[in-house]
Amino acid sequence: MLSGIDYFIVIAYLAGIMLLGLYFRKFVHSSQDFFLAGKMLPFWAIGMSIVATDIGALDFVGLAGNAYEYGIAVANFDWLGSVPAMLLAAFVFVPYFWRAGFYTIPEYMGRRYNDHVRAAVSVIWLIFFAFDLGVVFWATGLLLQELMNWPIWLSVLVTAGVVGLYTICGGLTAVVMTDAVQMIIMFVGGGAVVATGFWRVGGWSGLVDKVTALGPAYQNHFELILPTTTDTPFPWTGILFGLTFVMANAYMIGNQAIVQRCLAAKNEWHAKASMIFGAFLKMFIPLLTVFPGLMALVLLKTPVEKGDEAFPSLIRTMLPAGMKGLLFAAFLAGLMSTIDSLLNSGATLWTKDVYERFIRKDATDAHYLRVGRIVTAALLLFGVVATPVTGKFDTLYEAIQTYLSFFQGPLFSLLLLGIFWKRATQWGAMVGFVGGLVISVSFFLLKGNLFTIESPFLYISWWSFVIATALNIVVSLRTTPPPPESLHGLVYGLGGDPKTNGVTRSPEC
Repeated sequence: MLSGIDYFIVIAYLAGIMLLGLYFRKFVHSSQDFFLAGKMLPFWAIGMSIVATDIGALDFVGLAGNAYEYGIAVANFDWLGSVPAMLLAAFVFVPYFWRAGFYTIPEYMGRRYNDHVRAAVSVIWLIFFAFDLGVVFWATGLLLQELMNWPIWLSVLVTAGVVGLYTICGGLTAVVMTDAVQMIIMFVGGGAVVATGFWRVGGWSGLVDKVTALGPAYQNHFELILPTTTDTPFPWTGILFGLTFVMANAYMIGNQAIVQRCLAAKNEWHAKASMIFGAFLKMFIPLLTVFPGLMALVLLKTPVEKGDEAFPSLIRTMLPAGMKGLLFAAFLAGLMSTIDSLLNSGATLWTKDVYERFIRKDATDAHYLRVGRIVTAALLLFGVVATPVTGKFDTLYEAIQTYLSFFQGPLFSLLLLGIFWKRATQWGAMVGFVGGLVISVSFFLLKGNLFTIESPFLYISWWSFVIATALNIVVSLRTTPPPPESLHGLVYGLGGDPKTNGVTRSPEC
């Protein structure tokens, strides 16, 4: 339970972050201000916002829990996963997206392929964002119930009210600037746990000696690369093919909630630098999220039944009053930064890719601004309603990875072939994307008969990517290629102004 000083820290944080977010309302005068912050964001704020969006309380709990059970190999989700993908995004994909003046990643799909592909990708991301909100709200409810004895529904409503208010009012500017503050809070709170833990276990050498002394089952806990023969969901094959090649790239290059910040940079240099700076910050994340799971093996007197219980148990037994409140504020910062990003990016997808493109093409800018705010509120409501669905999964981490594994492979296939292969056609893209989705869902439903590990999401992502790519190539080679002039500025190595290229293509193209 929290003490008086802990309650004060948490309440002060909630009030402060809401006031900070509301302050940026005065900068929102147009739809571009709301969705892209007027394209005036500096690289350091974008980089911090990307990290805050990607890393939240789910990662503190989930990654620490996986480290408790399987060891340091889970750090590869940042070191071998995110960092290379972010550098690829910085030097190849983001410059193309920024120069074209895109609002969304599906907008690139529309110009590169056709409007049907654009709509399909937008709808998939919208569905994911909506249910992902439910996951994050559920995590918030569990956290507040555990530490403050609040009912889950009350916790969800309080969080939704605070985040929803400043996101609806301040748009992307409020989201990015509050994320930057929340990232600092996460680093300070997480760093306090790690520093205290290392002091208690006797430093790095003490941690290694005490964990390996627990028995043969813990000898691989400090191995970054695990063989396929070990009983783990993170063998080297899954990490290399599923994570490094597919999931990380799809997430950092094709995720609207991540890339939208780069599109709001004040110039192309800041757009590139934001991803590079974010990659630098991401290298420190395993220190904050993975190492506490290893420390829990040593410091907890009673082993926990599930890995997800390791981090909360460590906090209850190790941290004094005041530091608990600081870490709790860090947890809330992670949760809230994820929520505000999902809300703003989801509203951008619906308004720009669906509403403006297919429903109301000639409305005023003030109308689109109003629609963006309405959709933000609607997504917020849906996320609250969808919260109980998450309770049907064994862990929060499993819920997120299950949702992502359905479409990450096909999505990355679309992006990769679209920007590097000028022969890819609109029909190849559609068949590849839909076929990849069908394959990934089928693999998930049949996973017990196809895979030997309990959570095969890494392999599902890899094989759905391979099959989607093969389908795209085969169909593209058998259909008419797109006219060369339509690819200028959209395919790597082809110059020209992508803003002059059309979006809708006729069936005979």
